[in-house]
Amino acid sequence: MNAKLRYLRVSPRKTRLVVDLVRGKHVEDAIGILTFTHRAASESVRKLIESAIANAEAKDANVDNLFVKEIFVDEGPTLRRFRPRAMGRATRINKRTSHVTCVLGERR
Repeated sequence: MNAKLRYLRVSPRKTRLVVDLVRGKHVEDAIGILTFTHRAASESVRKLIESAIANAEAKDANVDNLFVKEIFVDEGPTLRRFRPRAMGRATRINKRTSHVTCVLGERR
């Protein structure tokens, strides 16, 4: 009853702000919170939780008792881009990515 989202093009620091909102919550509450959260990663995290719910249904779990047992963000590979600066120099721009893992548990 878990799902992974890899190579999300939002920095891990910003994604952790969204993930911290739903940790330990019932899945319906978590989806409701993420639907009305105005952050870049909120839609992707909501889809991840919905995917984990679908995986749980495939394993014959009771969807009414599911909650977000574990959800965490790891850093993915960084895309390095360069921006031209004054006097012929260049500055590196880091485009960070995230790997998000969601584990659902069943309350008895």
